[in-house]
Amino acid sequence: MPALPADLGNVLKRQAKAALPPLLFLALAGYFAANATRGDLGLRAYAARGQDLARAEAARAEAEADVATWQRRVASLRAEHLDADVIDERARAMLNLADPDDIVVPYGALGPLF
Repeated sequence: MPALPADLGNVLKRQAKAALPPLLFLALAGYFAANATRGDLGLRAYAARGQDLARAEAARAEAEADVATWQRRVASLRAEHLDADVIDERARAMLNLADPDDIVVPYGALGPLF
């Protein structure tokens, strides 16, 4: 076995001291890299917020379409747009009632004509 130099302990200490700062830097960089992808403000959370935003925008568009539909319906109920005959016809059809002056023709075996 070859003889080891007496300064072997000092050489190992110097090499360990020289390697310590880069190792600490790599550990710190690894920590921040891991949090950049997995943390509350990381890339995965950013993608999840993007999906949430897309769902919210779709729900908003659907709600706006519903609002537009109801606004058209409400606008058609204004006095200048109402037709008394159409309202009477729709009310009787929905309530399944007939006017005493109406002529009722029962359907035959073939069913309704329209």
